[in-house]
Amino acid sequence: MLDLTDFMKSTGLMLVLLNPFLVIVYLVDAVKKLDRRQFRAVLVKAGLIAAPIFCCFVLLGSAIFTDIIQAEFASFRIFGGVIFLIIGLQFVFRGTSAIEGLRGESKQLVGSIAMPILVGPGTISASVVIGQRHDSLTACGAVVAGVAVCVIAMIVLKSVHDFVLPRRERLIDRYIEVAGRITALFVGTISVEMIMQGIRSWIEKI
Repeated sequence: MLDLTDFMKSTGLMLVLLNPFLVIVYLVDAVKKLDRRQFRAVLVKAGLIAAPIFCCFVLLGSAIFTDIIQAEFASFRIFGGVIFLIIGLQFVFRGTSAIEGLRGESKQLVGSIAMPILVGPGTISASVVIGQRHDSLTACGAVVAGVAVCVIAMIVLKSVHDFVLPRRERLIDRYIEVAGRITALFVGTISVEMIMQGIRSWIEKI
């Protein structure tokens, strides 16, 4: 029987790590250049790429690392934490100017949003954890729901941006700069936690 509270907690975990408020800052140049229809199409395609990948990690779990890659899941957490830490430091010291360099060419926007923005170390780890909490169908539903809510939230944020920008362009630019640095603190905190979890897992095996 489906436990709605546990389902919502798992969906919430996925949504927190997907963090649409961080992603919308990361995509600020695309938000400005693309119209609503184009932006919506890009996000939906990225979500359709990310969701099946998450479901694979839900179903296969840490076996992907131990049996296929033949590495400890703890190693992935540590490496993912280091990547997140570098991204967080880039945001703290360089602000939104770091964004384009991290993402790469805008021609590959769908792929670059899907990975490594949506499909990153944190969300993959969360998919494995959610797969351990629930049966396969429920766990897949939770991660797909998280991706769907994230995509919808970013589409809404794009609409808000387009409505406010003509009236308060300087305010929007200032908000993006401040929001980028604040969310960098969140990213840095998550990265350190991932590194510490990986280290603890290794210590427990000694």
